[in-house]
Amino acid sequence: MNKFDVITFGSATWDVFINPTHKQILHNKKFVTGKGVCFDLGSKVDIADISFASGGGATNTAATFSAQGHKVAYCGSLGDDLSSTEIMGRLKNIGIDCSLVKRTNKASTNHSIIINSGSDRTILVYKGASEHLSKNDIDWKKLNASWFYLAPLSGKLAGITEDIVNFAKVNGIKVALNPGSYQLKLKNINRIISKVDVLLLNKEEASVLTKLPYREEKKIFRAIDKICPGIAIMTKGTEGVIVSDGIYIYRAGISKSKVVDRTGAGDSFGSGFVSGLIENNNIEYAIELAMANSAACLAKRGAKEGLLKKGAKFKGVKIKKKKI
Repeated sequence: MNKFDVITFGSATWDVFINPTHKQILHNKKFVTGKGVCFDLGSKVDIADISFASGGGATNTAATFSAQGHKVAYCGSLGDDLSSTEIMGRLKNIGIDCSLVKRTNKASTNHSIIINSGSDRTILVYKGASEHLSKNDIDWKKLNASWFYLAPLSGKLAGITEDIVNFAKVNGIKVALNPGSYQLKLKNINRIISKVDVLLLNKEEASVLTKLPYREEKKIFRAIDKICPGIAIMTKGTEGVIVSDGIYIYRAGISKSKVVDRTGAGDSFGSGFVSGLIENNNIEYAIELAMANSAACLAKRGAKEGLLKKGAKFKGVKIKKKKI
């Protein structure tokens, strides 16, 4: 039986990037973000360019692990359609094992349409086949790995988060968890987190989990450290990252770099961090690799194009370490 370094769980999507020529950015408090992108209703809108890529949290993270020289498999659900064939072909081309993929005719493969608007973007999301993976669809006997990486799970898949984590614990497999909004609403989320080795959250997710304002960083980490026995990470976008191992707090800012596309920035950070731990078992090295991998991802369009290869040189970041 194959033993993998990492098996990733979560979504796989077919991403379509478009750049409409005629669009307006309207500022209005009715929009959640305070502004919206608008087009003429009832008319055709020309697109200056279009491109395609495979995306989704589980395959994006798998791409980093493969690029870093790890033996990796993706476990998830795809539709029985042309998009799934294209996705699996691209995954195999970059060394990702797809033998744990389930194909279904209950829904089409997940799709995302990314509308570029200058330095920002709007993403139209179709959550299809990925949500149809049930406990009975997983070939548990083949889940032989050193690490599991759980990207955000939704639909039926969110409901079996604890089953996956429990399986890992029984079989001596380490777990990295990046819970999405569905998982953060689970009644057993604290119990799940108590069994993981690495917890990855952005500042909004950390706020939701702890029910504390995201600016209350000390209180947030006190609350998380009580739940999570492993390493807890809170990413803060352009403000950098904070990491706690229960003994020390590590803070790092971001490196200034070219930003072409923000798709996959969080996935490249999380998988870069875990790759760093696998390689070096050192939190500071893991932070540096994660930051560099995320910066490299941001410099190219798509979530998999700019990822760092194993052995590539990268610029370090200043890390402040302080005992809790």
